[in-house]
Amino acid sequence: MAKSLVIVESPSKAKTINKYLGKDFVVEATVGHIKDLPKSKMNVDLENGYEGTFAVIPGKENVINNLRKIASSSSKVYIATDPDREGEAIASDIADEVVLDKKKIHRVLFNEITKTGVEQAMDNARKIDENLVSAQVARRVMDRILGYKVSPFLWKTFYFGLSAGRVQSVALKIICEREDEIEKFKPKEYWTVEGMFSKPSGTSKPFSAKLYKINDDTLKFDGEDPCIRDIEHAHKILQELRDNKYKITDITVKEVKRNAPAPFTTSVLQQTASTRLGFSPKKTMMLAQKLYEGIEGNKEEGLVGLITYMRTDSTRVSNEAITSAREYIDANFGKEFLPDKPKEFKSKKKNTQDAHEAIRPTDVNRRPEDMKKLGKDLHLLYDLIWKRFVASQMSQAVLDQKTVIIRALSPRGDKNIYLFKATGSVMKFSGFLKVYEDVKEDTTDKTGNEIDEDDLTLIPADLNVEDFVKALNLNKDQHFTNPPPRYTESSLIKQLDKLGIGRPSTFAAIVSTVINRMYVEVNEKKLFATNLGRAVNKVLSEHFDDVINVNFTAKMEEELDTIANGNNTYKTVLDEFYLPFNKDLTEADAIAAQIKKGLVEKTDIPCPECGAETGAKMEKKWSRNGQFLSCENFPKCKGALPLMQPTEKDLEMAKGVICDKCGAPMQIKVGRYGKFYGCTNYPKCNGIKPITLGIKCPKCNEGEILQRKAKGGRFFYGCTKYPDCDFITSSIPVMQDCTACGNNYLVKKNTKKDGDFLECPKCKERFELKEEKQTEVSN
Repeated sequence: MAKSLVIVESPSKAKTINKYLGKDFVVEATVGHIKDLPKSKMNVDLENGYEGTFAVIPGKENVINNLRKIASSSSKVYIATDPDREGEAIASDIADEVVLDKKKIHRVLFNEITKTGVEQAMDNARKIDENLVSAQVARRVMDRILGYKVSPFLWKTFYFGLSAGRVQSVALKIICEREDEIEKFKPKEYWTVEGMFSKPSGTSKPFSAKLYKINDDTLKFDGEDPCIRDIEHAHKILQELRDNKYKITDITVKEVKRNAPAPFTTSVLQQTASTRLGFSPKKTMMLAQKLYEGIEGNKEEGLVGLITYMRTDSTRVSNEAITSAREYIDANFGKEFLPDKPKEFKSKKKNTQDAHEAIRPTDVNRRPEDMKKLGKDLHLLYDLIWKRFVASQMSQAVLDQKTVIIRALSPRGDKNIYLFKATGSVMKFSGFLKVYEDVKEDTTDKTGNEIDEDDLTLIPADLNVEDFVKALNLNKDQHFTNPPPRYTESSLIKQLDKLGIGRPSTFAAIVSTVINRMYVEVNEKKLFATNLGRAVNKVLSEHFDDVINVNFTAKMEEELDTIANGNNTYKTVLDEFYLPFNKDLTEADAIAAQIKKGLVEKTDIPCPECGAETGAKMEKKWSRNGQFLSCENFPKCKGALPLMQPTEKDLEMAKGVICDKCGAPMQIKVGRYGKFYGCTNYPKCNGIKPITLGIKCPKCNEGEILQRKAKGGRFFYGCTKYPDCDFITSSIPVMQDCTACGNNYLVKKNTKKDGDFLECPKCKERFELKEEKQTEVSN
């Protein structure tokens, strides 16, 4: 009897599936796509309904011939590529190129690669969904048209080799707009007055309270009125508060409930893995793919898929999985941790495809502690997914939040009424925090800022209304409002998801692309638009605003959904995209030379070649190596200089630096990748040295730490003794011992909530980063 053929993309996925299907099946892999639009030209017929000319990818001929041979002798062909639009398009390509007898074809979708998941998928085989295929092809063709039309335009205006993308260019726009906001931001000064109080008897621990109300004005702590605007105002308040008595006028206790978070979507998994595990979106998806396709379980199981399909925008979970989670919670934590009814999570986004479940473990009984042999990174990600899923079906956490109001009573009869407030919380019932203890997504104050129990004051239990308390000290502190934070990879994905730009399968690629194209750099995990990125964005925003903007791109995502749902046609949606795009392109192409000229910036720097004779000045221009200075008389004069010139500080730094090759003094020079020490005997001697931070390497104690730039624009810090010393960190190291664990260095960190601080990379203990700040203490 002839066997059935099952075709998947990945060899590891094939290996796992083969174990469950048995001897009547042959499982083969395509190793990714087998067809694509050839890169030699656009390969889209704009005159005939935007038909794309797809061809077999070079090197895939042998794969196709092998599959075609096996398919011809098989009774059935099950195409089990990934259960999303891209997988559906690959399935269609396989059907076209591999299977001659179309009656043999069956499409199967593996939401999870387990024995049950594979059997259910095989029992529910269907035909290839041509609507999903059309939606994917439409996306591919849209991207190809814009990329192949706009890139040559950028070559004309900047230089050869630049490229643009339909979605990536919008992501760049979002990053550049944030850069503009930061540059335009003007910090506002404000002050706070805070005190440490205790009961006169001294029987309880002191607690802190902040001045929050003066007469009828409730103070704001964002630089807006009413606030303590300057040091004079703060000093006046302290003067009025001297020798005052302090009386508790109100105590309220409010029960606060924290909801468990929904199980992961792709976007939220990437965000959370970035903030909690330090994984890039690309790394997270690579690890998740492995967990989905199959990992060695215990001896009895062998290869098994540990999580459900990892590209999803749904928070929906199957009834069977919910039942398993509730049974696990009941057995391991008790009925008090189990809600009366199963919890269901509705999507907050209107365009959620909901084709798959949320990302969850395939078997909740595979506890993270039993899966240590996965290896560090796989285990960390599995642990995160498992805990999030289990927590999603657990009871709310319950806290008692206590607020104490203290009134200042002046012995001098001052007219102003000063009220202090202390807020603290006590955990009454941990609920889902028993499993997912660090989650804080669902607890916010009225302004949308996270409430963190660690930030709340521990208030003594023996305080009562009408009690007098003693002010141990009062201090005033200066603050400045902060600009909007730069995006991180995590927060950019969150913003793209919120705006409806991109899909679960594209988020990681969008972020990687803008970094790899050198439009964006990553430093201290923050995304910085480069000068090139900002210049390209400016040109694209000014001349392609009809299509490269947030609203249009989000609308196109919705239109692609309508094709997938069978409610729209391929040509109609491509017309909606191409007609306004072609109008913008035609107009921009007509003035490309003018646009290029507008990118040239005049300077007052005389040309080193002809400036003395002609008075010619240098101009800032673009080349493959970035901006440089060129004589305004080019091409008659070839005078050129690097844009970055050594400063007086650089000259001072170079004093005493000696070339290791010839012993001559060194000077700071500027190259393609920034500043470096170069020998003054160049070109006779080509000795160079990197410019370091002046910090000894904490690992080998011989080399020094310097900033390096990785491929793709990411900055990191490493040792000058590399490769002999492999010390590396993404944060700036500081030579200060950790008082908690004894580690010999700390790193600089920054969060939106906490600002700048130092952290031990070993034990994660935090320390204050000493800054110049005006603080006055009154005892």
